[in-house]
Amino acid sequence: MQVLMIQRAAQFSPNSVEKDLAILEAVAVRLRDEGYTVRIVHEKQLADGQPHPDACIFSMGRLPETLAWLKSLHGIKVINTPEGIENCARSRLQTILSQCAIPVPPQEGHDGYWLKRGDAAAQSKDDVQFAATKAELLEKTAAFEARGIHDYVVSAHVVGDLVKFYGVAGTGFFRYYYPTDDRQSKFGDEQRNGEAHHYVFDEARLQQQMEQLAGVVGLQVYGGDCIIRSDGSWVVIDFNDWPSFSRCREEAASAIAKLI
Repeated sequence: MQVLMIQRAAQFSPNSVEKDLAILEAVAVRLRDEGYTVRIVHEKQLADGQPHPDACIFSMGRLPETLAWLKSLHGIKVINTPEGIENCARSRLQTILSQCAIPVPPQEGHDGYWLKRGDAAAQSKDDVQFAATKAELLEKTAAFEARGIHDYVVSAHVVGDLVKFYGVAGTGFFRYYYPTDDRQSKFGDEQRNGEAHHYVFDEARLQQQMEQLAGVVGLQVYGGDCIIRSDGSWVVIDFNDWPSFSRCREEAASAIAKLI
């Protein structure tokens, strides 16, 4: 069986191009060891060749033309689905989270606000902004509008432990980490919540809830962020398609390969 793996465009891998490619290559190694033919193609080069009709496609791609091309294929398994990737746009995701009764940050609070681009995943630090006051929020919203970003979401900052989680639906694989423990960061926003207190919470329940959410969104390979409050409750602040799994790459690659 032939497998096509699609590397996402650099604009969707801010400060993580090498990490995102590394997980694809790690999965490819495992599949080749099992006798599969694997080809890794950058999404901007898709026009140079078509997959074998029987191919399974693992796609990190997010360009509109990539998603349109994937939708045009019939009878080929695609992970993650283009519809699932589109559902990770923050505006769509916000609606899905509400419909699934997944806890999310409130709209109002006393500890500041987060302004996030709503039409796509963050492509630069400017796409996710913290505002300490309502006045600052208005200023930063105006800056978004000036950049031509009219689709955005606003939520109150939630005090607690920031946790990053990674999962591969249907395989039992689920891991979570505190970014302030290992200092890995894309934009440095993780420091806003301060050093992790490692509050006790129901890990099995979080995994169950995120697995359910992945099913509704349409993802099998997923990651995200949540805030664990001191009482063990949580709110989900991000959910996305195919993260880099840099904290658990080898384990994740084995789990992803099993999806074949």
